Amino acid sequence: MLRTAEAVHESERVFKGRAGVSVHNRPHHLYVLGPEGSGELVLEGRRFVAFSEEYLDPRGGGGVSKAQRIMGFLEENGDRAFFSTEVVEALKGHGVRVEDIMANVRRYERKGVVYVRGYKSEERETPFREGYLLTWLDQNKPRVEALAEAVARTDEALEGMASSSPIMERVHRIRDIIVELTLLRKLVGTVYLRNQLGCGRRQLDHALDRALQLYPDLKVVKLFDAYRYFYHSDLSPEDLAAAVEMKKNYIRIAKGAANRIGHNWEAVAEWFIDKTTTGARFWTQNHRDGGMDPRRITLHLIKGVGGRRSSAEVDRAWDVTPGVFAPSITYVLSCKWGLVTKAHVDDFLEVLRWSKGFGVSTPDGREIKQGVVGVFAAGAFKPNENVQLKDGSTISLAQYAARRNLQLITAADFNKMLRGQGCPREATVQKICRATRDEAQVRETLDKFWEKPGEATASLGTLRRDNQDLYRFEEKLEAR
Repeated sequence: MLRTAEAVHESERVFKGRAGVSVHNRPHHLYVLGPEGSGELVLEGRRFVAFSEEYLDPRGGGGVSKAQRIMGFLEENGDRAFFSTEVVEALKGHGVRVEDIMANVRRYERKGVVYVRGYKSEERETPFREGYLLTWLDQNKPRVEALAEAVARTDEALEGMASSSPIMERVHRIRDIIVELTLLRKLVGTVYLRNQLGCGRRQLDHALDRALQLYPDLKVVKLFDAYRYFYHSDLSPEDLAAAVEMKKNYIRIAKGAANRIGHNWEAVAEWFIDKTTTGARFWTQNHRDGGMDPRRITLHLIKGVGGRRSSAEVDRAWDVTPGVFAPSITYVLSCKWGLVTKAHVDDFLEVLRWSKGFGVSTPDGREIKQGVVGVFAAGAFKPNENVQLKDGSTISLAQYAARRNLQLITAADFNKMLRGQGCPREATVQKICRATRDEAQVRETLDKFWEKPGEATASLGTLRRDNQDLYRFEEKLEAR
């Protein structure tokens, strides 16, 4: 008597009343009376064989099943945790496939002999990128102890791997950063976290909310009802108070009216340069801080200047090509709101001299490259400041700048251009800087002034009304 070497599988539908219809895959064998003296026969494409232990079906008790091999592997290696893909790789010689793992492991999980770990979200569990983590539960130990050891083994397997999910990686990294900065007695802001994690604002907000939910020892303090800073509960009340006061001082400087007006002044200078210069091509640069204007340029210094060790910023840089056969000229702009002195001018020239891109070494020392012209835009230059030369003679600050091939521009120069366009005397660039919210609004306002100069005064009044909330917030920052 011969039997098919492999089982024949047929689908069976069973009607279960209100429960519906269930479908089962039923295996069975076919038998045939074989020719005398022959232990094998091929009939209608099926291979029939005589009795042999190698053909016994493990599910009938005649061998080691795949489920037994999987469980045996986990039990023999009970001191480790394995991803499901690793189990497949270890047992592929026994015919174990990916689809065999979880179907069998889940049955043993229900029996309490295997611990299965995946990424657990609010409503469900999903596998890691390498599959679910599997490890044996020691039946000879108390249940709580066995589970604790299983969790520790899976933690060890996950350590150093981009395992769970992007958000959980960010959550763990956020906690590490906050703990680290707390040890240094500092608060952590959202901009710092976003730069460290290299993610977007919405991704950071989601991860921060999750971190505060999972780790109650992470604390948050809100300054001026607008800026969130984070710290660990180990920070003493005295150190927390000191850190909060330091952050408040920083916010007053970085977010206050003076900082806003200074940036607006840069936009004014840029707008007039762009409007009045034919063929100007502004440089751009990507910055890690997404809030920084890409037209602000960071220069690399080969020697420190004014406390800046390796880099310094200039407000704008642009190229102008006068003609087809004329070499390009590169202009570099530095802006300062307020009264400018010789010290400010010298600092800017030193940055250009010692920058890697705009300076050059000569037999006479470090000089600014040919074809590079510095431009200093200021609210006003100190009118009575004179510069004494080596020969004892004295010249004005404007003459000194001209000798150094530096162009000086003041707010009065820009206002003169507005008067020439027809704007009234009360419409000045100083008032635009104080009234506008940001650099984009500066550009919009100057466009309106230029196109409709007769409506300039009304436009300023509208700006002041619309930005009252900003002015109140800045007053709150300045109140001590």
